[in-house]
Amino acid sequence: QVQLVESGGGLVQAGGSLRLSCAASGRTFSSYAMGWFRQAPGKEREFVAAISQSGGSTTYADSVKGRFTISRDNAKNTVNLQMNSLKSEDTAVYYCAACPRWGRVGVLTEYDYWGQGTQVTVSS
Repeated sequence: QVQLVESGGGLVQAGGSLRLSCAASGRTFSSYAMGWFRQAPGKEREFVAAISQSGGSTTYADSVKGRFTISRDNAKNTVNLQMNSLKSEDTAVYYCAACPRWGRVGVLTEYDYWGQGTQVTVSS
């Protein structure tokens, strides 16, 4: 069992930065690939970024590549999402989630555990 709690969301102007954090409970954190998803009003939840169990591999949605960076600290059971050069279209609720298979991190239904989400609002 893994419980996930996101933090770090807020209101920021376009071009600004935010750092989201996700704290995980449970001793099995390092056995999961971790992902970030987001959901804007009226839209489906979409993949943002993921990091492998060891942290050695990462993958990003094209829309955030070069602007967002995912990282993890298995000693602290945390995963972070550094978001730079934010745009109004990045406005959404951001969720972290745990996936047992690195090869399936782009698939929402492959994730076993989800956080409650944190709101990110980018004003233009």
